[in-house]
This record gives sequence, C-alpha cells and structure tokens, in this order.
Amino acid sequence: MAEDHMRYDRLVEDAMRGVVRAALERTADEGLPGEHHFYITFLTGAEGVQLPAFLRERYPDEMTIVLQHRFSDLEVGRDGFGVTLTFNEVPARLTVPFAALTAFADPSVRFGFTFANGQEAEEEESATEEAGAEAKEAASEDAEGAAAPGAAEQAAEAKPGETVVSLDRFRKNKG
Repeated sequence: MAEDHMRYDRLVEDAMRGVVRAALERTADEGLPGEHHFYITFLTGAEGVQLPAFLRERYPDEMTIVLQHRFSDLEVGRDGFGVTLTFNEVPARLTVPFAALTAFADPSVRFGFTFANGQEAEEEESATEEAGAEAKEAASEDAEGAAAPGAAEQAAEAKPGETVVSLDRFRKNKG
C-alpha cells in the first residue's frame, strides 16, 4: 500500500473539529435547540487547557463536560472555546482548545465521534474506559456541568444505523 503523504487521518480529524466548532458557535449565538446537548471530552493536561486547580487535581488526564441547561458565557474562537460551568454550586471557567478534544457527542440525536489526538488506538481506548469510569462516579456526585459519562462511551452505545464516526477503522498501523 502506498504511503499517505496527504495525511487524510489528520484532515478528517480537522474537519470533525470544525463540526464541533460550528455546533458550539451556533449554540453560543442561538442557544441549544430542542433537546440537543453535548458531551465534550478533552485532555486536561493538553497545551492551552485552562481550568481551576480543583478540577485539574480531580481530573489530571481527561474530563468530560456536559453543555445542557446550566452553562454560561460560551465563547467560541478559531482554535477553541471557553465556557463557565457549575461544579457543586461553584462556578468555574474552562478554556479548551479544539486540539485537546478526545470525543464529542450529542446524545439527543445519538451523534458522536472520537479523536485520536496522536495516540495509538489502544491507548485511546484505555483512556476512554478510565475516563468513563471516573465520569460515572463524578456524575453521581456533581450537578450538571461536572464530568459525565464519556462521549466516546455514549457513541459506543449507539445502535446500528445511527450516526457515529470513529477513525480507528481508517487508520494505518503505525509501526
């Protein structure tokens, strides 16, 4: 097989980040329509991620946030977004570059996908499982805005025929 000099995997991931950006821009301008809401999973240690110390301590690797009823000050830029969420009645401002995303889902329409973020598929799968377990525990303790079940986990529960995109099946074995 020929070497992929075009890096289609990266082009597709950039396009998917554009989908997230467009959804967030529309939400910032018009609010969330109907029953739409978002699960957004990101690497907390990625360059450019800004969050309060208590959240960084609790989620040192990955975190899932929910944008549904109680969020404010959603600002979307070319390279990322910022939003204010409430964790145990404490408002917190988060800034997340799109490059830090690992998953995005809108469970209301069973739409979602995961990002590789330069990790091998096995590492990503393991991190997603760990984040999902942490998120379930946190979701039972915190109000909306706190970590919630991983978007990748939500996407994995989708039934055949529903829109879920994963790049893993398109990746070449890097080695």
